[in-house]
Amino acid sequence: MIQLVLILCAVLAGLLGIFVLMQNAQKTLNVLAAGINFCIAIWALGIVLFMDASTEPMATAYAQLYYLAAAVFVALLALFAKVFPNHTHLPRDKKYIILGAASVMAASIILLPNFIIDAVHVSETGNFIEINIPTYIIFSLYFIFFFFDGLFIIARSFMSSKKSMRVQAGLFLAGILSMSIPGFITNLLLPYFQDYRYIWVGPAMSMVFIAVLSYGIVRHGMFDVRLAAVRSTVYVLSIATLAFIYYLIVYTISNFLIQDFSAEQVVANTLIAIVIALLFQPIRHFFEKMTAKVFYRNSYNTDDFFAEINEVLVSHADLRSMLGQVSEIIQEAMHARQVYFYVFRRESDKRDVTAGTYGYIRMPKQDIVDITKYVMEYGDEMIARSYLNADQIHMKRLLTSNKIDIILPLMRDETVTGHLLIGQNKGGDYTPRDIRALRTVADELIIAVQNALSVEQVRDLNEHLQQRIDDATSELRRSNAQLQRLDEAKDEFVSMASHQLRTPLTSVKGYIDMVLQGDVGEINAMQRQLLGEAFNSSERMVHLINDFLNVSRLQTGKFIIEKVPTDMQRLVNEEVEALAVNARQRDMKFVTKFDKKIPQLLLDESKIRQVVMNFLDNSLYYSRENTKIAVGLKVVNDMLEMTVHDTGIGVPEKEQAHLFTKFFRATNARKQRPDGTGVGLFLAKKVIAAHGGQIIFESKEGEGSTFGFRLPIRKLQVKKVN
Repeated sequence: MIQLVLILCAVLAGLLGIFVLMQNAQKTLNVLAAGINFCIAIWALGIVLFMDASTEPMATAYAQLYYLAAAVFVALLALFAKVFPNHTHLPRDKKYIILGAASVMAASIILLPNFIIDAVHVSETGNFIEINIPTYIIFSLYFIFFFFDGLFIIARSFMSSKKSMRVQAGLFLAGILSMSIPGFITNLLLPYFQDYRYIWVGPAMSMVFIAVLSYGIVRHGMFDVRLAAVRSTVYVLSIATLAFIYYLIVYTISNFLIQDFSAEQVVANTLIAIVIALLFQPIRHFFEKMTAKVFYRNSYNTDDFFAEINEVLVSHADLRSMLGQVSEIIQEAMHARQVYFYVFRRESDKRDVTAGTYGYIRMPKQDIVDITKYVMEYGDEMIARSYLNADQIHMKRLLTSNKIDIILPLMRDETVTGHLLIGQNKGGDYTPRDIRALRTVADELIIAVQNALSVEQVRDLNEHLQQRIDDATSELRRSNAQLQRLDEAKDEFVSMASHQLRTPLTSVKGYIDMVLQGDVGEINAMQRQLLGEAFNSSERMVHLINDFLNVSRLQTGKFIIEKVPTDMQRLVNEEVEALAVNARQRDMKFVTKFDKKIPQLLLDESKIRQVVMNFLDNSLYYSRENTKIAVGLKVVNDMLEMTVHDTGIGVPEKEQAHLFTKFFRATNARKQRPDGTGVGLFLAKKVIAAHGGQIIFESKEGEGSTFGFRLPIRKLQVKKVN
């Protein structure tokens, strides 16, 4: 009978340790509590095995096992007392002292056969040990010191903690004392006198400790192992019920329906399996309800909690209304005295948003600022007052003074959007289950708040958008009308000026030509050179005026292409020869390379000539002295290609995209030739496009440029008449 009681104690203590560990194996408090229960289980099991051992070596090994469990138990108890019930961190110095002492004691028990046990006697009347008195005294002092150190700390926590923590500390203290007082007498004192008849009393009394601890778990949320306990209980009860049903069915069939099992037995077993499979879910559901009533009488269903919050988040666009309803859901589920949100406005001209449960007391703005700085500095995803340690005393005082227990920062992409602030719990403290639930909904809350702020911004923008659009449209219309008038005046001036300038320039050009031809008498070499320069300048002026006239015609829609059969080889040669003198004056040289067979094309000869002249003229002005300018004319893939390649200043890469726009000139070109107009390349692109061709352009600043064009031969070729 005694053995059965001890085995039951070992099983219950082991299960309780597993439940505590399953809840959170990462938390120090849970690991220590589980270790204490495992030590109790090993202690009880070691004594059972010692009492039933039939040989001295086996009895010695089992005696060492339960003494080892006792040595580890008291060390874990001392460590546990330092973190329970306030979940504080273990002081490193004390932790290392306790662990060091426990390690030395455990190693001595295992490695030194005579450290405690001198001899073991096995007899029919009962097994007993002859102890080594000096070392047993050391073991006893070690045990007593750490045991009472742990009890003293737990008793102090009992006196100083708030109500809910005081209840938990009191239950744990009562459980340990109920087990330890008899254990001190039977397991520590009587062995001095070699009396081992009652060593079973200590572990047997652990039943009281387990019962008290279980009561604390169910009634007061110690370690919050209810979820693990509920699941385990559900499955155990479900399996037991199904096993009982299966037994009744098989018993009934074998005794009353089928006397001789054969094929019918297979069918019957199959039917039984089907019935059991169908019954499993309803039975499990029934026990889930029953156990939930015991373990979660005052709790809430997390699935329903999440569903209610999500429904509010997706169905409300108004920020204050949404935050108010979410606050009420959290308050009702977690029994909070107050819940409210503090959300920062993005616009500097608007006040921050606060919304929460009825009668909530808003935290001062400076405290909110301090909390935000703390979150940005430490990156805490949640601040729980009961989890703050001694280094965070300022934050703990801030929360206490505002009667706030939990703060959930609404943080995304390292930016704090606001905070969810939860007041004190009406029934004690918030459990780890509450913390997990809040962490779960944190992301959804952050997204919903950001979306609501965005919707609010859009709504505010829409209220003023139409007026802004009307004002901007009216202003644009006035500006556009003014620009059109200015553009028309500019075009009219350019057209008029070009016409007025062309007539006198033509006369000047004609008179100079007459003098050069000797119509008014012989001239010397110096006079011929100067008159030649004047003639070339007037020629360029005529071309420039023609460019302006063509630009004006483009703007007014009067730009007309008049195509005639044109010999491109002759045209390009004539333009090269016309500028050869200028090239020689700059120590430059045109080098031509033409294909032998260049077809005649239908082109606007004067406009194409103007384009060619523009490319050649630019190459002269923007090239260095003592260089060559390559002029090419060839047929490539049914296209006539004309190019002018120089090694001049080139065009900066960042300005090349704007080169063929009206009046644009590159920065280095303006320095090289300040009197340019920026219409030549613009007009060239328009002329080539009007013929269905493409502009050729390549350039690298400081290394030179290639300008030219391609014209489609098939489209422009002169058709032969038979």
